[in-house]
Amino acid sequence: MTQSPKLDGTGWLLIGILSILWGGAFFLIEVGLRSYPPITLVFMRLVLAVPPMWIAMRLMGQRLPSQARVWGLLAVVGALNCALPFILFFWGQQYLDSGYASILNATTPLWGVITAHFLTSDEKATPARILGVLIGMAGIVVMVGPEAMKGLSNNLLAQIACIISTIFYSFAAIYGRRLSQTELTPMAVATGQTMMAALMMVPVVVLVDQPWTMATPRLDSTLAGLTLALFSTALAYTLYFRLIDRSGASNAQLVAFLMPILAVILGIAFLGESLSGGQIVGAALIAIGLAILDGRLVARFQK
Repeated sequence: MTQSPKLDGTGWLLIGILSILWGGAFFLIEVGLRSYPPITLVFMRLVLAVPPMWIAMRLMGQRLPSQARVWGLLAVVGALNCALPFILFFWGQQYLDSGYASILNATTPLWGVITAHFLTSDEKATPARILGVLIGMAGIVVMVGPEAMKGLSNNLLAQIACIISTIFYSFAAIYGRRLSQTELTPMAVATGQTMMAALMMVPVVVLVDQPWTMATPRLDSTLAGLTLALFSTALAYTLYFRLIDRSGASNAQLVAFLMPILAVILGIAFLGESLSGGQIVGAALIAIGLAILDGRLVARFQK
């Protein structure tokens, strides 16, 4: 029987870095949407990320694949991991605040456990893993607080769009792991999938937004789009595929639990916000959920 991938210290470090890179993306998207429509902002995020990724890959002495079959897989991952979920999530965040959007995004590990159970041979769901996911999701809800849930009955299409995007992420992680098990390096996978997603967005942005007709955008929105491209996309996806290769698809998606914590920390540090009892309890639940999913807590009680 194939052994299920485990999270080691390096895996947890990668998760921590990714939680910062992607946790800040909620704020950056909100700023970017002040001037750019969702599809144009998605296009910016992807197209501007490709050159630095390609340059870094070449400096590392790595190459993109030459086989058509591998490019087909990269196209699938690019669609599921970038183009489709970005369009849905950016559109949805026009109508949902960032706190509630982070709750919806935190459902990604739940779908990840389910898809990995059916589509992999070594990441089968166990009662403990399902329990860990549910506890972690409960912690997100408690930490963000009831204010973020006020719009639960409104903007239903936006909520559905965000949920569908997280399901796309879970399938992308499975295909991403298949790619990482080929001769491709994580850097080549990250570059190839982003390149394919950017190509997919060209006809969409031309037909839908026609960005050359837009008014001059705000500087803060443009800087937000550039930061999304360089840090939340180019750097983040390079680390993400390395994490998938090292720790497995469902483990990699645990980063979704930690993203809202960054918002709380930034609020306390820069906005004068205080740490509430609900946020402390929520953070504790998230820690318990992560410990259960890691497997070490369960193993200790089973001894």
